Amino acid sequence: MKLAKVPNEKASEAIPSLISGGLVNSGAKICKGDGVRYVPIYDGCENEASAMGFEIIDGNAFERGTRSPQNRIKNRLGHLPDDIVDALPMRWEFVGDIVILRMHDNLYQYGKEIGEAYAKELNSKTVCADTGGVSGELRQPKMNILFGSDTEAVRLENGIRYKFDVTKIMFASGNVDERHRMRQLDCKDETIVDMFAGIGYFTLPIAKFAGAEKVIACEKNSDSFHYLQENIKINGLENIVIPVMKDNRKLKCVNADRIIMGYVRKTSEFLDKAKEMIRAGGIIHYHDTFYVSEYDKRVNSIFTEVFGTNGYDLLHIREVKSFAPSVSHYVADVRIS
Repeated sequence: MKLAKVPNEKASEAIPSLISGGLVNSGAKICKGDGVRYVPIYDGCENEASAMGFEIIDGNAFERGTRSPQNRIKNRLGHLPDDIVDALPMRWEFVGDIVILRMHDNLYQYGKEIGEAYAKELNSKTVCADTGGVSGELRQPKMNILFGSDTEAVRLENGIRYKFDVTKIMFASGNVDERHRMRQLDCKDETIVDMFAGIGYFTLPIAKFAGAEKVIACEKNSDSFHYLQENIKINGLENIVIPVMKDNRKLKCVNADRIIMGYVRKTSEFLDKAKEMIRAGGIIHYHDTFYVSEYDKRVNSIFTEVFGTNGYDLLHIREVKSFAPSVSHYVADVRIS
């Protein structure tokens, strides 16, 4: 194989020029040598590369097909400074055909180039960097678009299609087991209220698979509500799910058989409203975050304050996911007596 010897000090400019000129064999690896990079050149392109001032030698290069995507990404960005290449994220999340990265701040100076490399090697239409998790009452994400412009994705999970915009909507991948549990419940002929429906995280699986007669899905974030309506349609649930755009504290009493409270940190502030809507014998799925050493004590304290000591029966508490050091997200199934 023909290799172009590119001095390290010229690599950041020369290698992108070789790539954009269609000279670099992307099926092989760019290797490091003593003060140089050895860049694999397509057969027949030696003269053109030589005319750019690079020495052409015969050598061997690793085939791309035998290497991991992490190595291929590093190879494609091998002309960047070593500390930048070493800091590239080696894990990512796919949301449909969109890639979400978490990056160190020092990488953003090369953000466009990094985004394009991940897009090409991972065959994705858009690459975004999660710059700050989620914030605010509406749990809105902070995303930096590195490559592409289409940020709308469809995620297929457990037989449900979730459509949303990754720059506007938070999708909690760690809640996948709980979403799966919702589809396995026996809700035959029940009327259910999802007080924090979002784009239909729990509404959709419980409506499609659990036998519910009616699900009232309440959401006040306009972006989330838009995709909630979209997802009801694309999953064929128009006859079961009733989307309502308002603060759930303004819902009318509905004598619900089951209420989903899929919120955290401030969930207890809405329990009085759940009490108004739940029928005797109904079940509340109460989500919240607690220290791992006291979750059962805290759940009992919260429900005793609203329903009294004998007003409820704690059926089960399970951990949904870790939330912070010594803190986890839990869901409690509570029957109201």
